[in-house]
Amino acid sequence: MIHPPQSKAVRMRRVASLITIVILIAACTTIATRRFDDLFGPADPQRFDHPLAPPPGQSYAQTIQPILDRRCVVCHACYDGPCQLKTTSWEGLARGANKTPVYDASRLLAATPSRLFVDADKPSEWRERDFFPVLNEHAPTPEANRTAGLMHRLLVLKQQHPHPTEGVVEGGLDFSIDRSAMCPAGAEIDRYERATPQGGMPFGLPGLSAAEHGVLARWLEQGAPYEGPAAPTPLATQRMAQWERFFNGDSPKERLFSRYAYEHLFLAHLYFDDDPQRQYFKLVRSATPPGQPLQLIASRRPVDDPGVERVYYRLVPERESIVAKTHMPYALGAQRMARWRALFIDAPYAVERLPGYSADTAANPFSTFEALPVSARYRFMLDEAEFTIMGFIKGPVCRGQMALDVIEDHFWVVFLAPTNDFDAAQSKLLARDANLLRLPTGSSDTGVLIPWLTYANLENEYLKAKSDFLAQSLQSPGSLNLRLIWDGEGSNRNAALTVFRHFDSASVVKGMVGESPKSAWVIGYPLLERIHYLLVANYDVYGNVGHQLNSRLYMDFLRMEGEFNFITLLPKAQRVATRDQWYRGESLATREQVYGGPSTTLPVESGIRFTTADPKRELLGMMKTKLAPVLDTRFDIDRHVAPPLRAPLHELESVRGSALQWLPESALLVVDAPNGDKLTFSLLRNTAHASVSHLLGERRELRPDEDSLTVVPGVIGSYPNAFYRATAAELPTMTAAIRQLRSEADYAAFSRRWAVRRTNPDFWAFSDALVDRYQKDQTLEAGILDYNRFENR
Repeated sequence: MIHPPQSKAVRMRRVASLITIVILIAACTTIATRRFDDLFGPADPQRFDHPLAPPPGQSYAQTIQPILDRRCVVCHACYDGPCQLKTTSWEGLARGANKTPVYDASRLLAATPSRLFVDADKPSEWRERDFFPVLNEHAPTPEANRTAGLMHRLLVLKQQHPHPTEGVVEGGLDFSIDRSAMCPAGAEIDRYERATPQGGMPFGLPGLSAAEHGVLARWLEQGAPYEGPAAPTPLATQRMAQWERFFNGDSPKERLFSRYAYEHLFLAHLYFDDDPQRQYFKLVRSATPPGQPLQLIASRRPVDDPGVERVYYRLVPERESIVAKTHMPYALGAQRMARWRALFIDAPYAVERLPGYSADTAANPFSTFEALPVSARYRFMLDEAEFTIMGFIKGPVCRGQMALDVIEDHFWVVFLAPTNDFDAAQSKLLARDANLLRLPTGSSDTGVLIPWLTYANLENEYLKAKSDFLAQSLQSPGSLNLRLIWDGEGSNRNAALTVFRHFDSASVVKGMVGESPKSAWVIGYPLLERIHYLLVANYDVYGNVGHQLNSRLYMDFLRMEGEFNFITLLPKAQRVATRDQWYRGESLATREQVYGGPSTTLPVESGIRFTTADPKRELLGMMKTKLAPVLDTRFDIDRHVAPPLRAPLHELESVRGSALQWLPESALLVVDAPNGDKLTFSLLRNTAHASVSHLLGERRELRPDEDSLTVVPGVIGSYPNAFYRATAAELPTMTAAIRQLRSEADYAAFSRRWAVRRTNPDFWAFSDALVDRYQKDQTLEAGILDYNRFENR
């Protein structure tokens, strides 16, 4: 129905109504706030600008943060922490909470960033940015700290209203990823307690033990004392100085390389490879050089104009707890420094001028860093390829179903081998066609449809130019072969990666994990660089809907390009059939669009000799054989599980088809082994799709009959959806129960037998033991797991 235009009077009445509602809400908030003012005097926003020193013998770092890590950080960390409350540090608690979510796929204008330790320094400054306190800022008395301290009230609420000890959590609590956060501010907590008695903290999980609650309650009553962050060790301080000197050389070469390194490492948890304590650091931009107090440049993105004549790159200690969903460790050491010197500093090339920071520059790294050798840039990224891919897997772009439906649930990634001749030829191609590689990320506020169509046309032109280039470079018979695939120089385990999608999150690990996947990507330098700049360096989590949507839409092109590179190694006669199998149900025009149109099909025949009727599976097998000397096999059952358990685990992994649709995407199974050990396994459901080329309507593309399961030792994924436990002898029975799943009721019965649900009294003990094993067995990559996606079934 088409509605007639509204009269001016009608519009004015609507505006007046909205204004009235806003005034009423503000008035109610003011009244609520006055209640605490009447009881304990006006709030002092500067109360926690300077923390209270702990009593002798007490330490926040040793007694309080460990409890928060195990019970609070599992939900309140990173950008998707409810109400923006971060419990990963004292400073996060002192900052407080905010009712506006960071992740918002509908905002028309970019939001103001609210990054802890970046966009404001003191709690009083956060109050000016609409953050409200969760610690008492009224009179500094134990009574006020209890009554006006929201954190204390929410902890007590859980003690007063514990969950049932079996079944599912009731009380109308919403556990969906896009739920509306309930963020009571000030005396709104009174109404919240009445309306949501089951909403105490930890939210939807068992309460703290009496001992844990007592420690936190006493600390809050004392006024949340804090001794301040620990200073770096003498060794770490020495290494910081060495690396800051390296990153801040004065020559144009050094300055351009340091900018390149920063734009690739700004999300990294850097550590020194000879530091036994492995303290983590962040690489940041500063307006001041080493040796002077740091003046952080708080730009929205690392590619944005710093607003100073010269940027200095500094190392700052990581002050938050390490959480798995954002943990990307990266080692710095003598060998790394020597490698970068050889590639970028001592190499024979010249940097005539330093690029600026315009929006066009930010959108095109190939022009920005044109002076740096392509071979050096590619090797910089290949050396730590898992980290490079992890940037878009663990960075802020990779959150939610719509952001993730651009990739398959399980695929392998390999890389084109860098060679001097090929790199030199590719440098000429990039110099000539750099304009075609512009990314739709020059601004945090962009339009939607028109920009996307523009970049679609640019991508098509680039693919045609790339196909012509490959046809010319691979003219000799048999040149299109497995020698094109990087073998890690015989020692680098980054040569092969596996990516798993878990519906609304994803994981990447080294190695070729699981059975042969449906698809694979072969990545060369231009594609690897664009993935990074599209989804990591240029992505603004606070950007508007146009910025976010264009980033998501353009990723379709990059996925297709990686797939195209893989298909090119197949026999010519099989390439179109493979493409069509990956994009079932799509029109011919859409399938041809996958590779820039019909004219981009590479005319060169594969030089690989195939002997079976399934060349795709055969090619994947040949790649696995070629890379066997460098494959990471940590997640291989046959290599890391004792013989008695292998057979039942392989039988579990053999479950296929529609029964799996009732399982969650990612679960952790703890098996009691016959020798008394407890072993952790990841159960990863690979959800099959007819096509992943759609932004909307993913449900229509699902093919449950083709679902599969990957079972691996250890933990893969940061967001477990469920915990299961069984003895080794019970595994066949558990597998049979999974095969028989036909409904939600069946799964509920399965959960009663095998799951450690949210209501289980042993939930925290189970969680603690699992995390301890995780940190012991996977020391480098382990971090605090996130339970925001834990099911309630």
